[in-house]
Amino acid sequence: MAVSSSILLPTPSLSNSKSTISFASSVSPSLRGVVVLRSPSSRRRATTVRSKIREIFMPALSSTMTEGKIVSWIKTEGEKLAKGESVVVVESDKADMDVETFYDGYLAAIVVGEGETAPVGAAIGLLAESEAEIEEAKNKAASSSSSAVVVPSPPPATSSPAPAIAQPSPPAAASDGPRKNIATPYAKKLAKQHRVDIESVAGTGPFGRITASDVEAAAGIAPSVTPPPSPPAAAAPTPTAKAKATTTTSSPPLLPDASIVPFTAMQSAVSKNMIESLSVPTFRVGYPVSTDALDALYEKVKAKGVTMTALLAKAAGMALAQHPVVNASCRDGKSFSYNSNINVAVAVSINGGLITPVLQDADKLDLYMLSQKWKELVGKARSKQLQPHEYNSGTFTLSNLGMFGVDRFDAILPPGQGTIMAVGASKPTVVADKDGFFSVKNKMLVNVTADHRIVYGADLAAFLQTFAKIVENPDSLTL
Repeated sequence: MAVSSSILLPTPSLSNSKSTISFASSVSPSLRGVVVLRSPSSRRRATTVRSKIREIFMPALSSTMTEGKIVSWIKTEGEKLAKGESVVVVESDKADMDVETFYDGYLAAIVVGEGETAPVGAAIGLLAESEAEIEEAKNKAASSSSSAVVVPSPPPATSSPAPAIAQPSPPAAASDGPRKNIATPYAKKLAKQHRVDIESVAGTGPFGRITASDVEAAAGIAPSVTPPPSPPAAAAPTPTAKAKATTTTSSPPLLPDASIVPFTAMQSAVSKNMIESLSVPTFRVGYPVSTDALDALYEKVKAKGVTMTALLAKAAGMALAQHPVVNASCRDGKSFSYNSNINVAVAVSINGGLITPVLQDADKLDLYMLSQKWKELVGKARSKQLQPHEYNSGTFTLSNLGMFGVDRFDAILPPGQGTIMAVGASKPTVVADKDGFFSVKNKMLVNVTADHRIVYGADLAAFLQTFAKIVENPDSLTL
């Protein structure tokens, strides 16, 4: 009697290191090894082991990441890989991270080239177990690329909110016959925007893939050329064409010298968060704070590396410890949670976007340790090397534009947090005491935006009074 069994190679889960992430890969079902065992009496065993070609998937580098962009491939096609070795650099919505491999083998084929994007979980490359299997992997990549046009069509039905996955759906409907042209999601979007026939564009990417630059070249980089195709679409008698014409005319036309610049991954994440914030009912409270004592303390400690940001974060952390409801958060609209840690996120402007590194346990850390930690976080943020827990664990946000001379502004509440503080510049202000005598003192205006579902006016006023007392008598900041 013959007994057959199949050996399934496990797919490892994603694991983090200090600055790298190991990608998960799987063995294609058609290429799994098969072992056939004969009866013991015959004492014969016939073994058939096929090649092992694994797919390298786009990893999820953060909880909000829906797609990733390939910054660069560290390894080239045909190069040998060792387990734990970095292979590719991926840009998520907040940072660039090295991705390493779980297996020894060879980078057989690069499916998604540098500068291109792919949804989380999509294959970005193929890993061959031996050098002899590289050619087979390349053929597999070429064949899978030709079928990739049809494959993306099911996901939009189950994950319609993700724009990165929903983009390929229009081409799927148009691919009734065999198609050889494969395009990236962004290239398809550009082609639709510039009225370029994607079938007529010659791809220069891996395996003939059509990239965004190919579409731009075909469009002639002339925005004024795009409006002419719209009249024929509007003149078409079909209801579908009329609907398209209505959609087209609803947005204002581009100016002759205008150019379209797509969002970076970070700008897309900021845009998504800001739109999400619109669903939260917020209110704002302003409070003037005297800063003479704080300015004097800053002059004493700045030589030791202490920044004004660290002083304000420390003061906010100490005030939050006395008013835990201001450090709370509401995520489902039905309940709220008191956060056990006071993690002050501070908004930082970097090239191409905005990010909020988090000073964890800001109320407990020594001022000098807090300043050192802040310096490290800013360096990581500007080099796009922050780890997810270093930018998504904030419970309260501080935004300071005072160094630019801005005297007051309102900040937008980040999703998942209860409050955000906007700090203006400290400026000389004429004040009168209780006896009617005038004097000049430095004051800054602090505006706090809060989630009115969990924080009320009295809560915020009490918090601001406590914050003002700490700033106006800052000796406790150095204890």
